[in-house]
Amino acid sequence: MPTLTVQNMPGATLEVPAGATLLAALQAAGHDWMHACGAKGRCTTCRIMVQEGADLLTPPTDAELRYRAAGRLLATERLTCQARLPAGHVTGRVPLATQLPHQQYTK
Repeated sequence: MPTLTVQNMPGATLEVPAGATLLAALQAAGHDWMHACGAKGRCTTCRIMVQEGADLLTPPTDAELRYRAAGRLLATERLTCQARLPAGHVTGRVPLATQLPHQQYTK
């Protein structure tokens, strides 16, 4: 099964079920992740900085492409509410700007 590791969240290596978004997989595994628009691709608060395996994710959605064009989403970032992982392993980090105050993060 595909897996996701979030480097700066202790214990955040999880399986990503077929067809699930990264956000849905994170939530199903019990991880709290910011998503201000309710996972509709209307903001960038759920973004992840992809360190390895970006090519394994589904192609960027129209929403992600609009945010990239507007300079609100870097080429190395994806929205967890939009990105899916059909196979393989992806490693990423929670950007400082979207870290939750009650969640513990490492450097």
